[in-house]
Amino acid sequence: MADLPNVNTEEIEAFRRIARSDADGPVFMLNLNKYSADAEFPDGKLYRDYMAVLDTLLAQVGGKILWRTEVLGHVVGRQDIDEALGIWYPSHQAFLDLMTAPASSENMRLRSLAVAHADLHRCAAY
Repeated sequence: MADLPNVNTEEIEAFRRIARSDADGPVFMLNLNKYSADAEFPDGKLYRDYMAVLDTLLAQVGGKILWRTEVLGHVVGRQDIDEALGIWYPSHQAFLDLMTAPASSENMRLRSLAVAHADLHRCAAY
């Protein structure tokens, strides 16, 4: 997780504690993404390449995108995002495994080019 900006180390430690415990189970992550101009969201090649590698990476850890939707505006607040993704993982360990799975380095490379800003929220299993 060290390669990601703005990592909440306390939350990552919570993931690790849960992953090591008998309580490890499914987790739902809400991803709120703002894409770079180079990504040309939602139809650009860089965005499509990033999503393809993300799908591969998620399959490698047993996760899956349950839904993704373009954000058209914000009615309350000031968070400017382009897309919201709901991603399900079979366990907290599966989420941690994202950083070591075979497609991780290519995912991180494309992510660094395509994603200008991301907020990830850990939610109850979906």
